[in-house]
Amino acid sequence: MTFNPNNYLGITNKPDQKLICMMGLNVLEDEGLALEVGTHLKKITDDLGLPYIFKASFDKANRSSIKSYRGPGIDEGLK
Repeated sequence: MTFNPNNYLGITNKPDQKLICMMGLNVLEDEGLALEVGTHLKKITDDLGLPYIFKASFDKANRSSIKSYRGPGIDEGLK
């Protein structure tokens, strides 16, 4: 598959179109918080007429401390 920076997940971005908003949590903590944040951001982007893609990390390995929370991992994060 060829990468096309102007088309992501079926959403086409052209110079004359509005911004595509890809927002969410830095790292997944729990399903409830992810749903709350995603629902809130979706309402805002809908009100503005902007396309929205939810984004959150299931594993943040680039932490400054080995003891820091990294996320739920791939299996739990993809549920």
